[in-house]
Amino acid sequence: MTQKTNINMRKELIYSIFVRNFSNQGTFKGVESQLDRLKQMGVDTIWLMPVNTIGSENRKGDLGSPYAIKDYYEINSELGSESDLKNLINAIHQHQMKVMIDIVFNHTSTDSKLYKDKPEWFLHDSSGKRVNKNPEWTDVAELDYSKNDLWGYQIEVLKYYAKFVDGFRCDVAPQVPIDFWITARHEVDKVNNRLIWLAESTDKEYIRSIRSKGFWASSDGELYNAFDMTYDYDIDQLWRSYVKGKTSTADYVKALNEQTVIYPDNAIKMRALENHDQDRAHDLIPNMNDLINWTAFSGFQRGSLLIYNGQEYGIHRTPSLFTRDPIDWEAKDGDLTDLITRLHQLMQDDIQVSGDYMITEDYNDIVQVSYRLKDKIRIGIFNLKSKGGWCKVSLLDGEYQNLLNEEQVKVLNGTTEIGLDPVIIEGRL
Repeated sequence: MTQKTNINMRKELIYSIFVRNFSNQGTFKGVESQLDRLKQMGVDTIWLMPVNTIGSENRKGDLGSPYAIKDYYEINSELGSESDLKNLINAIHQHQMKVMIDIVFNHTSTDSKLYKDKPEWFLHDSSGKRVNKNPEWTDVAELDYSKNDLWGYQIEVLKYYAKFVDGFRCDVAPQVPIDFWITARHEVDKVNNRLIWLAESTDKEYIRSIRSKGFWASSDGELYNAFDMTYDYDIDQLWRSYVKGKTSTADYVKALNEQTVIYPDNAIKMRALENHDQDRAHDLIPNMNDLINWTAFSGFQRGSLLIYNGQEYGIHRTPSLFTRDPIDWEAKDGDLTDLITRLHQLMQDDIQVSGDYMITEDYNDIVQVSYRLKDKIRIGIFNLKSKGGWCKVSLLDGEYQNLLNEEQVKVLNGTTEIGLDPVIIEGRL
């Protein structure tokens, strides 16, 4: 919660792994061989998508969605044993990285242990028919948090995993009442008060839709009463509209700047160009120069940064959630690892953690991000649609080094010329 959130979490590079499709083996052991590479890239925290058993009833695809959990305490044997999972966690810790796991508390599979044992803890209408807030989620049964005994059960699940992981990514967190999350965090802190709490927040239209049906749906502002980080889904639809040329740069930049004033001062947004629920960033942004600039812009914005497995290589194919569909690590369409590593290095600097932060628009779809701390200014300039041009900058005339590639950048008469590459420079005010 923001009363406890350490703004140093803005330094976090989070890497999301879907174990089933991360390696040819599709197992916990199959992840271990890439830990050296991920550590070298700068990853701080590995988020393992759900590792629990998957329901058999109403499955989507032949293997089912990992978000249709049958038993919160049982590990999916297709991925390995509980011992294999703990060995992976130990290996991640030995690489000085943290482990975050998925917590899916809005729903379970329709044949879950919990549904069989406690059907009264699930949403039903007056006729006793099961209710889903999202009718398309046919493989899950939604939990009813008006049942107080459910709270205690779920909190015990969190306490169990808090003993050996370092963070929770909470699936569709807005659909679980915020009072539950506040209580849960208070209780779990007694076991481990160093956890990262990440909420999968939702966009405004989704919140409006769920509320219109008479159900709870938290805004991002409400979520910060319990969580350290939220997704940047609050501007996701606007971002996609901008990328497709349907929204102006000014409207997009305005929304980004509003995030800094409508949320608590130490609130953290997790920046991301893609995740497991979306198409690959390289499909949305096919021009490689644009993708490089968007990657740099995403990593230079204030907040933590998410990379979804394979994104670092510009891979186009989005792995299926419902069957074995291993990532083709040879299908690289551009290696972004060095850029991501450098962005992560810059994220560690105080000026990007606590400096005064502002985004401005220039013409030709060029966006400028500035951080100011004491007498220093750091400026990022990002050419989001490969147009180029001249930009005004708040730096004295002279030669500056691009912190991304060590090339020289000339400032003359308070302006600098921008080509295709992203630019990050710094100087004195």
